[in-house]
Amino acid sequence: MSKLTHIDETGAAHMVDVGDKSVTSRRAVAETIVVMQPETMQLILDDKLPKGDVLAAVRLAGIMAAKKTSDLIPLCHPLAITSVKIDISPLSASEMRIEAKVKVSGQTGVEMEALTAASVAALTLYDMAKAVDKGMVISSTRLLLKDGGKSGLFEAENNIKATGK
Repeated sequence: MSKLTHIDETGAAHMVDVGDKSVTSRRAVAETIVVMQPETMQLILDDKLPKGDVLAAVRLAGIMAAKKTSDLIPLCHPLAITSVKIDISPLSASEMRIEAKVKVSGQTGVEMEALTAASVAALTLYDMAKAVDKGMVISSTRLLLKDGGKSGLFEAENNIKATGK
């Protein structure tokens, strides 16, 4: 196992100095699943919830969250993100998949931005639909793909859908 980069030799947390790293093209893809009642899914897909267009709100929330990640995660660097894409698709009659794709040309990766985008998008879906289904479950948030930088390519096992492009 490699050394934790956010912990110094005394055990104190610190922000990693990326100043000497090369600027490279980097991308990350994350997903999360929201499980709900089939009736809730249908209301979302038919745009029949009283709060308005759920899927539009979810996309915007994910994009905004990616841009604000360094404000939320204490040791995360602020990044000039070049692209955020939020894809939302039903997996079944009761499961919605949210995928966040984030790109940057920079000195550090965008894994946290992709994970944050997927998470906040899922929370927004919950918020938009909680009036009809308080029992929704947000689960399986994970990194699917990371590329760029010194460590190169990472792809999660059982990752069939994500292309990261």
